[in-house]
Amino acid sequence: MSNDLSNVRKRIDSIDEQIQGLLTERAECAMEVAKIKTAAGDTTFYRPDREAQVLQRIKDRNQSLLSDDEMARLFREIMSACLALEQPTKVAFLGPDGSYTQSAALKQFGHSANTIPVSAIDEVFREVESDNADYGVVPVENSTEGMVNHSMDMFINSPLRICGEVQLRVHHHFLSNEVDLASVKRIYSHQQSFAQCREWLNLNMPLVERIVINSNSEAARLASEEKGAAAIAGSIAGEIYKLDSLAKNIEDNSDNTTRFLVVSKIETGASGSDKTSLLLSTPNKPGALYSLLEPLQRNDVSMTRVESRPSKQGVWEYVFFVDVEGHTSDANVLKALSEIEESAAMYKVLGSYPKAVIS
Repeated sequence: MSNDLSNVRKRIDSIDEQIQGLLTERAECAMEVAKIKTAAGDTTFYRPDREAQVLQRIKDRNQSLLSDDEMARLFREIMSACLALEQPTKVAFLGPDGSYTQSAALKQFGHSANTIPVSAIDEVFREVESDNADYGVVPVENSTEGMVNHSMDMFINSPLRICGEVQLRVHHHFLSNEVDLASVKRIYSHQQSFAQCREWLNLNMPLVERIVINSNSEAARLASEEKGAAAIAGSIAGEIYKLDSLAKNIEDNSDNTTRFLVVSKIETGASGSDKTSLLLSTPNKPGALYSLLEPLQRNDVSMTRVESRPSKQGVWEYVFFVDVEGHTSDANVLKALSEIEESAAMYKVLGSYPKAVIS
């Protein structure tokens, strides 16, 4: 057994050496890419479409004992580290550190990105608009509680474009410095998390005060500083603020998933598996929305979502957020959108971007 184990360890050492050599070679190639782009005046180093294509090829050819998602995660970190050599990527997110939005940002950009916490969703947009950050990540939709309205409203007036999306399984933990549930006198969390854990809270903490704040990580920070306080947040926030988990996975729906959008000033090319988001309005008359969207059906474009929001321009006037499958460069999508633009009172393409994968 000793000889067998020794031989396997020698093989591992040899393989590690080969991997390290190949990583060095890949990093050198990344630097060559940076030089070529810089010489051509191209300062866009992160390409969501290119990354999506690379990761999909990695999954398609994966035949290892590692899952497709795990293999893609490893390569994303390699790509993140190499991209940091080309140009450090600054990503603003709804903070503080330890929030689900930070987890989404790291899933999209890898741990070599420079993540910048801000205290509100509108600040994420401002950081990108003012070039203090290259990209921003905001929550936009939860599978249980629906749309994050503040994020949607920001797109009405913002010049930023959607260049990516992230879907993240969300598991809520009940975090505190107290030793048991009976010692908790107040609970901090985001309003969406309170809603997503309603059944557990009503059963276990029915009379305890619930205090709504901007983010779950901020809830964890407050709970770490106050006696008798608890927070609903993720495990990362618990680790950062050194809180014990008095109960794990307290969300009412075990498939609880949150969708995040990546915003920037760039336009994203086609990856082969894309989605396009639109902002539309139409005159307030019977059948107007049906007539507006009818070109999608006629041009074989699948609509995956439609949501209405008050336009804030007049009483009972609304704008519609619409997601369709495909990229604006696809012939059928381009034709359908051209027809929609002709009849829409407001027409704005928020962006075309690679579809997200849930994990």
